[in-house]
Amino acid sequence: MDDARWLAAAAALAARARPASRPNPGVGAVLVKHGKVVARGWTQPGGRPHAEAMALAAAGDAARGATLYVTLEPCAHQSPRGPACADLVCASGVARIVIGCMDPDPRTSGAGLARIHAAGIAAEYLPSPTCARSLSGYLISRCLGRPEVTLKLALSLDGCIAIASGESQWITGPQARAHTHAMRAKADAILVGGGTLRADTPRLDVRLPGLEDRSPQRWVLTRGDVPEGWNRLPSPQAIAGMEGIQYLFVEGGAGAASAFLRAGLVDRLLIYRAPILIGGRPALADFGLTSLRDAHGQWRLAERRQLGSDTLEVYETSHSSEQPLER
Repeated sequence: MDDARWLAAAAALAARARPASRPNPGVGAVLVKHGKVVARGWTQPGGRPHAEAMALAAAGDAARGATLYVTLEPCAHQSPRGPACADLVCASGVARIVIGCMDPDPRTSGAGLARIHAAGIAAEYLPSPTCARSLSGYLISRCLGRPEVTLKLALSLDGCIAIASGESQWITGPQARAHTHAMRAKADAILVGGGTLRADTPRLDVRLPGLEDRSPQRWVLTRGDVPEGWNRLPSPQAIAGMEGIQYLFVEGGAGAASAFLRAGLVDRLLIYRAPILIGGRPALADFGLTSLRDAHGQWRLAERRQLGSDTLEVYETSHSSEQPLER
């Protein structure tokens, strides 16, 4: 129970690294001795130093005899930007290390754990869904060759995203909109459809005090030309070519949302429901289904919370939350 609790604490620290750590994963680490935290660390902007290096440097000699909890297996490969974390662990004097996820990177993939074990340190892999959730973008990009895709929908009770004329500002209230901006700040890239870009010319930035510099890259789903400062994605399937992007946030509209769902490329759904009825434009375009047996996905409700008068529901697919992915 204590191991799982400390791994969850490390996963919470990892959230501080996202998305500034790209192209490296956002990792969290906690050093514990006699039931007390000795030091903490998370991946720094640009990917270095790694979480383990930060925690061990902060602890100094106090690391001796401690247990290191880390969300991802320490890297086993040398880099011009720093030593392998597995070597740092071996030299640190820690008595034990507990790892929440194995690293699918072939340069490490078990080698980090083996090297630490060979140094006489008790090294354990304790599969942690919480750690896997914190690393979902990295695991999906490594194992599936694409970013994790989160689709956001702001709906009325009757499932509409705009009134019949197209007006949609604002269906949800200020607390839901602030939450959306917080989600933007965790993404590497944000995408809308070509119709939404032409109709609304959205800024897609982060407008929360202190997080303005976290605005993600702007992408549009189109085969045509794009304005300056935007990136073009010709089709949902082309996200395997979004180099360095681990977390993609899709904000709509109905055509883009349906295109990603139809392609089976949505890992998480964020549905903000406002307590209003508008009888307007539906949230999703026609899927082309001919039978309910072909209904999309099997979604698991992962979270529900109240945001002012609005309700947020978070749905996940099985591979985005339950078990770490395998190559």
